[in-house]
Amino acid sequence: MQGSGSRAERIADSIKDQVSQLLSFEVKDPAVGLLTVTHVKMTSDMGLAHVYYTIVGDEVERRKTERALDRAAPFVRRRLAEDMNMRRAPDVKFHYDENLERQERVETLLRQIASERAEREASEKAEAPSDDDTR
Repeated sequence: MQGSGSRAERIADSIKDQVSQLLSFEVKDPAVGLLTVTHVKMTSDMGLAHVYYTIVGDEVERRKTERALDRAAPFVRRRLAEDMNMRRAPDVKFHYDENLERQERVETLLRQIASERAEREASEKAEAPSDDDTR
């Protein structure tokens, strides 16, 4: 089914590529650190592009980048309007993508659980009486 969802996805993909290029090569703010645009979600009316990103760095770096992206949003929107031939370029709102951090936390917890389970099983096996002891 080729509905409005596929059009929104194509526009979102195009915006993702263009925003990545703009942030890498045209936005001159040094506070925009080394970042990756992970995905873009469009609102149903195509009036707002939610741009999700990750960065290399700590919480301080993340906040600096967030403020720099807020400052860069009007420039990015103007450039999108010029480059995309849309009647109305969407507003751009940047969001830090926490999905990767969550995924890493879940994987870490799963590894801890597996390790603790293996230790507990080994401990129980060592403490359990053998068949020879019960006779």
